[in-house]
Amino acid sequence: MTQSQSAYFLSDAIHAERRHTLAVLVDNEPGVLARIAGMFSGRGYNIESLTVSETEHEKHVSRITIVTTGTEKVIEQIKTQLDRLVPVHRVVDLTVQGSALERELCLVKVRGKGDARVEALRLAGAFGAHTLDATLNSFVFELTGTTEEVERFIRLMGVVGLVEVSRTGIAAMSRGAEGMQEAALPDGAQGR
Repeated sequence: MTQSQSAYFLSDAIHAERRHTLAVLVDNEPGVLARIAGMFSGRGYNIESLTVSETEHEKHVSRITIVTTGTEKVIEQIKTQLDRLVPVHRVVDLTVQGSALERELCLVKVRGKGDARVEALRLAGAFGAHTLDATLNSFVFELTGTTEEVERFIRLMGVVGLVEVSRTGIAAMSRGAEGMQEAALPDGAQGR
């Protein structure tokens, strides 16, 4: 027998916060990143991860990948506000498009001797991490993977002798043959 849910629970689903990954194409010019960060902070939105780099050198276009959390309404507001900024060419919500590929790079410094050193090497091998630097009492490992894999690697290295961590933040791209410029726009929207 199925139970019908009360209408009171419908508002919980509408107001549930969810993590979204946004890809934003912008002109590569001074102040663009400051304007985008200012838009987020001015409205009280948090940026959980931010990566940016020029991706089209001839056109001087950069791609910014932003990971943020909010209700559907908040995410729509963020996308609308980003799209209104003058140097922004395109905003794509990779979370809405489907299973995007997301990767993060981390550098992890571990200190240890004896068994701790052997365990650090064993764990790095199990995760497919590369050894970038090795001394008699420390290692620097490089790992690329999902955020969950990176978090798990860092947690395990914390037991062995973690000293320092540096992370890039998330780089993401949708699956399939279409590029970001070719992806279908929502009804009524126009690309710049």
